[in-house]
Amino acid sequence: MVLTRVEAVELWSNEEGGGGTLSIAGKATSLASSPPSDPVLFPDGFSRTELARLRLGLSVQHSDWMDSELAYEERARWLSDAGGMGVGGAFLSSEGRAPFRITQLDWEITADDRSAYRHEIDRGLVALHPEWGDVTIGRQAIGLGRGTLFSAVDVFSPFSPLEVDREWRRGVDAVRAEYRLSTTTSAECIAAFGESWEQSALLGRLRGYLGDIDGSLIFGQRAEDFMVGTAFSAIAWEAEVHGEFAVFDTPETQPDGTLWGGDHLASKIVLGSSYTFDIGGGLTLLGEYHYSDFGVEDAEDAVARFQDPDFVQRYLRGDTQILGRQAIAAQLSYPFNEAVNGAFLVLTNPTDGSGVLSPSLRIDLDRHITILTNVFVPWGDEPEMGQLQSEHGATAPSLFVQAAVYY
Repeated sequence: MVLTRVEAVELWSNEEGGGGTLSIAGKATSLASSPPSDPVLFPDGFSRTELARLRLGLSVQHSDWMDSELAYEERARWLSDAGGMGVGGAFLSSEGRAPFRITQLDWEITADDRSAYRHEIDRGLVALHPEWGDVTIGRQAIGLGRGTLFSAVDVFSPFSPLEVDREWRRGVDAVRAEYRLSTTTSAECIAAFGESWEQSALLGRLRGYLGDIDGSLIFGQRAEDFMVGTAFSAIAWEAEVHGEFAVFDTPETQPDGTLWGGDHLASKIVLGSSYTFDIGGGLTLLGEYHYSDFGVEDAEDAVARFQDPDFVQRYLRGDTQILGRQAIAAQLSYPFNEAVNGAFLVLTNPTDGSGVLSPSLRIDLDRHITILTNVFVPWGDEPEMGQLQSEHGATAPSLFVQAAVYY
């Protein structure tokens, strides 16, 4: 969901076009969840999570060929006496260590069993704009995919499909250099750095567009995987279509096999389309399909797979995105007026028949204040004594409410 944007506060400017601006965002969030009645996975039952976030973003235009950005964030989380940290994990931003960072720059101010207060430097970059292209150095957000809910090639801190509070992608420590080969094509090198080479990445990307079609080819080393991927988007019969495909040569075997029939060449696929009907302000229908060899073929095996450190690392890094191997999603969105927008999302696992319904409503009270409400209604076989019976059957019915202020 993209919330209302407002102009940042101008701090200074000069006659040469330089200057500095400060953007301020504050969010107060409440999530109430009632998980399935499983004494092993959810011994405490109903839970409530309260969150607060303050984000300050400083942007400086030094000259027409150089600018910089710094973002600082404070965030606090409180849990109910009966709550657990994992219940809202599918809907809330990750509190884990961000991948592809030399050092986290994420500090704990205070924490106990039910609360945590942290602050973080999430952006810190310098961008250069020579005549031949662009160079960006430092902590930055990197998105490579075309998908809306899923991605096959978005290998740097991707969003999860049900993550409702997902306005800012977590920054990674990287150097990007893009060289314009022509007015419609470019070549790019991306080096992202972790605490070791095994946690770093070096990728090349070729991209370009022709008329209503644009595409990219991505290749290189991502952590311990060698990957090759492609992404495209186009206009066909007034509808937008997009797709992504990637193959990862992994050092560990995939227990459930792979699309290619081997154990090491793991594939991810995303296919999707969107169309806006000429109804009122415009009724938009989005559909996406996702396949991932990193997922678990049978939900009953999920608990055992989480004992595997390789699987846990991929899950925390966002390689899986979905716990299962297949997902189908459809979303209807409609602007009732300039201030009220509604959406209805259906996410399913076609293998086990489970899924989640999520209606949402966004109200812009003015240019600075937004109220967002989401309801999550899952279905599917519920877990039994700590054993998953379906992917979404273990998801908690939940209510998400957020007030956001922007300046």
